[in-house]
Amino acid sequence: MKWSLNELRQAKETPIEFDTTLDLEAALKERRNDLISVTPVQVEGVFTVDQRGILGSFNVKTKIQVPSTRTFEPVTIPLDFDFSEYYVSHHQNDLSQFDDLDVVIVLENDVLALEDVIIDNILVQIPMQVLSEKEQHAEFSEMPQGKSWGVLTEDQLKNNAHRKDQIDPRMAKLKDFFKNDDQKNSDE
Repeated sequence: MKWSLNELRQAKETPIEFDTTLDLEAALKERRNDLISVTPVQVEGVFTVDQRGILGSFNVKTKIQVPSTRTFEPVTIPLDFDFSEYYVSHHQNDLSQFDDLDVVIVLENDVLALEDVIIDNILVQIPMQVLSEKEQHAEFSEMPQGKSWGVLTEDQLKNNAHRKDQIDPRMAKLKDFFKNDDQKNSDE
């Protein structure tokens, strides 16, 4: 769905309302390659014209599946969020009429592509840390580990803080290595 700014400006008296379902899975996966799946995106919205410009208000509902940031197991995250943005022409240089908290999008060709707007806002909604139900609610004792490394919880890290002052046994052998050189220098 695309609208020109001129089309949207004609909505002075009667707002343009829409309710649509978009298949954005391929486009989202192209922008973020760790997405496993995305359900069709339900979008309800309205465009209104006010003294500052064209205001788009939207509600977006979908479910995305991404890997857990801890175990890489698939986790489904339901997304249901609202957002509002102002849209202005690239010819408009003065943006001083907008508040600091207003989101203002400058449209390069004076054309608003709904898919691009929705994709951008879905990507912003994906949390940085994703954990499965098991990882969130249970004492997840089997943290990922390798041959000479392991993931520690914050509690484990706090409990092991006293180890910071202890000398690593592998390095303790080195403290005697230079002892002979010190004795030779003192004998001379």
